[in-house]
Amino acid sequence: MDKLSLFPTEDGSVTFWSDTFQETFHSSHGAKHEAEAKFVVPAKIAGKAKTQTQLNILDVCYGLGYNSAAAIACVSELPDRRANLHIIALENNLEVPQKAIAIGLVDIWQPAITQILKTAAETQTVVTENLSLQLLIGDARQTISQVPTKWADAIFLDPFSPPHCPQLWTVEFIQLVANCLKPDGYLVTYSSSAAVRAAMFAAGLQIGAIAPIGRKSPSTIAAFPPTPLPPISDTEAAFLHTRAAIPYRDRTLQSTASEIIALRQAEQNKSNLPRSSSLRKKKV
Repeated sequence: MDKLSLFPTEDGSVTFWSDTFQETFHSSHGAKHEAEAKFVVPAKIAGKAKTQTQLNILDVCYGLGYNSAAAIACVSELPDRRANLHIIALENNLEVPQKAIAIGLVDIWQPAITQILKTAAETQTVVTENLSLQLLIGDARQTISQVPTKWADAIFLDPFSPPHCPQLWTVEFIQLVANCLKPDGYLVTYSSSAAVRAAMFAAGLQIGAIAPIGRKSPSTIAAFPPTPLPPISDTEAAFLHTRAAIPYRDRTLQSTASEIIALRQAEQNKSNLPRSSSLRKKKV
């Protein structure tokens, strides 16, 4: 069982520190702001809610529920919304949203949204007049099979970082995620890892950059061609031609984190690609 401790962030919201993964669930810059600026805004949730009658979101690694909450808040506040909102959320540890509710962390949202998060944590299903939220508990590598193909207008990909949770950044898992995306949908994630971006390329996606928020590195937005995306920088592109871009692999979708990391390290050691440190030296 993961030991969760409170971690205040700069925008006044509070997240958890995970003892198992040795990371916080959100950046110190602000948990609430991160959900809005790194996920909801780049995925153009507001625009889609104004032009579509149904808006589908896949929230990978639901956690405290902040990303889903930010999407619900965005849509519910639109005076000219057309869309009914449907969210499928994947989460491995039900204790996380339940504890966030028990100690009042979700009270940063409007009461109606707080109640939605509470119901989801209690029963894993919420259905209202213009919203449905289904919370699937278990290993996302297996539960994602319950998500229809080409279903999602937007996918929020928010696991712990690749070095600590490589299981959800592999070529094989990202292919499953991409299979759920509509041809004109957006996949957004905080990660700018060259290995993650290489896995996205392998899944047939193109990538773009989201401006840095609370850290030096940009985030990533992905979509199928020919959807236009903001370009990545020349420096980011250069990393895609180094050993850093050798992706994580999990061909059985059952490997442990240590097995996935060891396999990648072995591939890197055999590779003729330059090390990413060569780019950093040139930059200096």
